[in-house]
Amino acid sequence: MAVVPESDVTPFALGGRLPRAAYAPRNTEELAALVREASERDDAIVFFGGGTLQGLGNLPQRYDVAISLCAMSALVAHDPRDLTIAVGAGMTSATLERNLAPHGLFLPLDAPTPERSTVGGILAAGWAGPRRLTYGRPRDLVIGTTAVLADGTTVSAGGMVVKNVTGYDLSKLYAGSLGSLGAIVRVNLKTLPRPAAQRAALAPLPEFTRERAIKHVAVLPIEPTAALMIDGFADEIADGVDGRLLLLFEGSPRLIERATRECRAQLGAAGVPATRLIDRGAAETLQRAVDAYVAPLSGRSLTYRSTGDVTTLVERANILARLAHGAGLRNETIADLRTGDIIARISASTAEDFETAAVPLDDAVRQQSERVTLLNAPERLRGELDAWGKPPAAIASLRELKRRFDPGAHLAPGRLAGGL
Repeated sequence: MAVVPESDVTPFALGGRLPRAAYAPRNTEELAALVREASERDDAIVFFGGGTLQGLGNLPQRYDVAISLCAMSALVAHDPRDLTIAVGAGMTSATLERNLAPHGLFLPLDAPTPERSTVGGILAAGWAGPRRLTYGRPRDLVIGTTAVLADGTTVSAGGMVVKNVTGYDLSKLYAGSLGSLGAIVRVNLKTLPRPAAQRAALAPLPEFTRERAIKHVAVLPIEPTAALMIDGFADEIADGVDGRLLLLFEGSPRLIERATRECRAQLGAAGVPATRLIDRGAAETLQRAVDAYVAPLSGRSLTYRSTGDVTTLVERANILARLAHGAGLRNETIADLRTGDIIARISASTAEDFETAAVPLDDAVRQQSERVTLLNAPERLRGELDAWGKPPAAIASLRELKRRFDPGAHLAPGRLAGGL
């Protein structure tokens, strides 16, 4: 049966560009036929999940057809005893969690807005959240995939066995490819036992305590599964002069109690007098911070992600703050004390001020900061800004990979670094 085009293509706009048509296939066969026909017409295709991470990457060089995978959201298989689950790529991460929770299992995808973000979209975006050092990145939890390639061919890799090391793991190629190598339609995942207890610790930081607090968190005997230093991004607890600290501890109740005592002792030694503890709602507290990673401010903000070693965290954060203030803009920061990530949202008080400062600011960021990607920008500016900056050293290999998977450049052409 032919797939009827969506009547309204406006939800699929990218940088002010609209596709000629949008489709929402219900199964792999319909998707494969759509992709094959579009490629034969020489159309350029962009795949969509919930759209929560579509701000990543450059605008496509060509854009003719949008294909939403949200209807392909079935629970395909689940074996709680083997800690495995298989789902359609259009299943949201919140729905996935609701399927796992009754069995005492979870998947720490840590993606923004879980009621909208889809499993396939999280993987295609290469998302990696603040708990990845403890549990692994989303791509590390994948044990198998089914995908549709540029010519409409359906291919599978891996399986439903956690220890599967036969051949090259093609599933890893799709992670971070933004749909430029194929459309993920099914994902097999290894699940994890849900922690018995969670506790969030929130602490406003008095003046001149930020760097001391960072050092004291680094020597906690029981490492938090997430540790964020936040400055700005309004939430339930107000910033101190130096921002606020958010730590998440997970494990047995006894472990949590010990971690709490040690945490309070270390923060007290750093000059932080008050720590608020949250048990009920600990996960939601972390989720609000993750949601802020890609939350724009009414078309007047740019959000960057700087990656690097934890030892350079303060230096990199200071560079971004200095550039923002030099442009007369506000800087808000989430610094991940475990992974070394920095999320910097730079904004103006008015759209007019932002319009004047945005492009020069981005130029300055590219000149003074390495390994910085643009997570979010106003749609009207996305055609002027390069999300990636300097192409990676492996660009020649990536170009050849793209050529082999998509020789006609039909899948999201130009969205990756170097115009891939």
